[in-house]
Amino acid sequence: MSTLLQRCLFAALGLSLSACSSVSVTTDYDHSASFDHYRTYTLAPSTDPVGLSPSSEAALRDSLRTHLATRNIAEVAGNADLHVVRHISTKEKRVVNQSSYGSVPYRYGRYGMWAGAPPVYTDVSQYTVGTLILDFVDAKSQKLVFRGIATGTVSDPQANAERIREAVEKIVQSYPGGVKP
Repeated sequence: MSTLLQRCLFAALGLSLSACSSVSVTTDYDHSASFDHYRTYTLAPSTDPVGLSPSSEAALRDSLRTHLATRNIAEVAGNADLHVVRHISTKEKRVVNQSSYGSVPYRYGRYGMWAGAPPVYTDVSQYTVGTLILDFVDAKSQKLVFRGIATGTVSDPQANAERIREAVEKIVQSYPGGVKP
């Protein structure tokens, strides 16, 4: 197999695997903050009207604990360096797709050509988008130092928990501080 063909196949495989990600994440942080001194965190209770299901709540807590531990940041009951504040929201979305077969509304079937296919088809689908925002707030100054925003489609509780794990992992990967062990 030629090298060019191999490169094209690997590129196509990489693009198809990257398209499998079900969560989109953006992050931002305070460039003047000293992230290396944050060693502990607490997860603040949610005050949002939309709550997480028990499996999603467990996924959030476990994923935060696991991924922040890779940055040498441990969860504590009180007197932490950081407060992790979460915000959760959902929004209904609609997608309208139109497709056409051109100007010939005919098909060839078992019995020959027949009329009846409309020239334009409209497909409407509706789904729910969930947004998880994790704010990392300096406990002493009460200043926001890091924010991660994850969006993805809302589904059954098991799939939602998996998307939350993926979101937290991606958010913590972008966290600028912490010493990796």
